[in-house]
Amino acid sequence: MRRLIATATVMVLLLPASAAPLSQPERVTFPSQDGRTNLVGYVFKPTAPRGGRAPAIVMMHGRAGAYSSLANGRYDANTLTRRHKEWGERWAAQGYLALLVDGFGPRGYPQGFPKGSYESRPAALDEVTVRPRDAYGALAYLRSRSDVAGDRIGLMGWSNGGSATLASLSTKAPGIRQPSALTGFRAALAFYPGCGLRGQFETDYMPYAPVHIFQGTADEEVSASLCDQFVQRSRQKRADIAITLYPNATHDFDDPGEKRQSVQANVIANGEAATQALQFFSRYLQRR
Repeated sequence: MRRLIATATVMVLLLPASAAPLSQPERVTFPSQDGRTNLVGYVFKPTAPRGGRAPAIVMMHGRAGAYSSLANGRYDANTLTRRHKEWGERWAAQGYLALLVDGFGPRGYPQGFPKGSYESRPAALDEVTVRPRDAYGALAYLRSRSDVAGDRIGLMGWSNGGSATLASLSTKAPGIRQPSALTGFRAALAFYPGCGLRGQFETDYMPYAPVHIFQGTADEEVSASLCDQFVQRSRQKRADIAITLYPNATHDFDDPGEKRQSVQANVIANGEAATQALQFFSRYLQRR
């Protein structure tokens, strides 16, 4: 019964993104807070504007970058991965303006990096010291738009981008002075991040705004137990952080491709995480 409910949930949540042709997001550029990189972003606008300024979500891709493995040298809105497009459309359908940040392409790595390449990746792409500056560049850009509610912006990241999300929400985050839920992001979601964070937050991670992590217990790229320990240490210091562990789900459990969705545990995790994600950002970003 639980599996049937989860499968039905996935079908309902993915219907707006997969049952109809996806509209092309708008390509934009804006500076990173690193002071030297001009980033590329893709804006998914609310499909049914409700008037006034919309809440927004910054999306940070993982190690494989923002584009499909079949991009064949063409890196634009047409070759974004299906996952990024579907999440962008999903947020837009809920009334959010979603901004996917391409942090690798402008630095010369549009195809990202393969599994197992962590130790050999350039320092210019560090998820703890550099990518948070990209997130804050995106935040500044969104606050410059007349259609965005600058005080209701969330952050979301996958894998390496999930690690960057955790680092970005730290009270010690680079790219922002005196971070708080008023000056920075209102809340953040991290999908299957690596929680080692290069050893910089082993005992003192404290987010300045609510954070929720989604992780599968069968993740083959990062350690679910390490993330659980990371969260529990932070919670002992009264941090507003939580983790949901999905039994037997793998890394990339929300990837809509056949490889991941042929695993029943991933189907369940995908549906439940999508539901929780919508509820989470509605709680912190929607005006009451």
